[in-house]
Amino acid sequence: MSVITAPAPAPTDRPASRMESLLRARELGIALAILVVFGLTTLNNHAFAQVASIQQLLNGAALIALLGVGETLVIITRNVDLSVGSVVGLSAYIVGDLFKHHHGMPVLLGIVIAIAVGATIGAVNGLVTTVARVPSLVVTLAMLYIVRGVDGVIVHGTTIDPASIPTAFTAVGYQTLFGIPWLALIVAVVVAAAGYAMRSFRSSRDLYAIGSNPDAAALAGIPSGRRVFTAFLISGALAGLAGALFLALHAQIDVSGGSGYELTVIAAVVVGGVAIFGGSGTVLGAALGAVLLNTINQALVASRVSSFWNGAIAGALLLAAIAFDRWLSLRVTRSLRSAEGAHRDL
Repeated sequence: MSVITAPAPAPTDRPASRMESLLRARELGIALAILVVFGLTTLNNHAFAQVASIQQLLNGAALIALLGVGETLVIITRNVDLSVGSVVGLSAYIVGDLFKHHHGMPVLLGIVIAIAVGATIGAVNGLVTTVARVPSLVVTLAMLYIVRGVDGVIVHGTTIDPASIPTAFTAVGYQTLFGIPWLALIVAVVVAAAGYAMRSFRSSRDLYAIGSNPDAAALAGIPSGRRVFTAFLISGALAGLAGALFLALHAQIDVSGGSGYELTVIAAVVVGGVAIFGGSGTVLGAALGAVLLNTINQALVASRVSSFWNGAIAGALLLAAIAFDRWLSLRVTRSLRSAEGAHRDL
């Protein structure tokens, strides 16, 4: 008697599938782009690979990466925070002014005050956005101008000079540990902690659900208002921390501190793979996006190319990232529809 056996299923190439998934990861592509830009620039100018140059590169990207963590949380929920740059300037000046008039003030207290200033502004942004239902673009744009106006009144044309800042505070901006700047290490810890939280905690995962489909998130019982408010609160707090670190790095501050940071941060976040339409992205990608943009900026300087190209390249990368995210979204939608159609036929 013959035994009829079912044909064995075609073997799937699991290693190839895993490699394809790895290659699709935006973080890997950005990391490779950083290495390519760094390598090509080093071939043209060997000084670009010196320790001092690399430290400057990391310090320049650190603040944008830190702001990018908070901006990522907000953008994932289909919102945006345009006030981060002005918060950096205001918190930096307030802390610098306190150091100037209270010479014995502890360094840690200055950092806490900066975070509190940013968190307060972030809380206002979150309340107006969630309670009054005003679009975050309008709220944070208005807050940008309000904070800049308040900053201008407080500063009143004065500048906090390095002599007013404690040495223990400015040491954060220039000291290193095993050749790595303290500033970069602090931001790396924040990025790692935020990345872990986004993967591990349900409240963090809710942000993705809100950004992917707000109506479905509401039906699932997710407290969208509370989650969005928290995202703005954290974004403001991190902007305040960035203000303190800005003061430590530059050891002086005036009314122009943090000006233009908001657009650079959004560009870094979107280039780093955070969908401007919400629902996807990682804080690691945002941090790598900040490193990439700053590497390009430093590469142009090292290659003696006009700095005006930096904005043009950043804009081109921003458009390319948005176009790619839109294409990917449409492709996923078509795949889901095809899968639903095949299921119905069965």
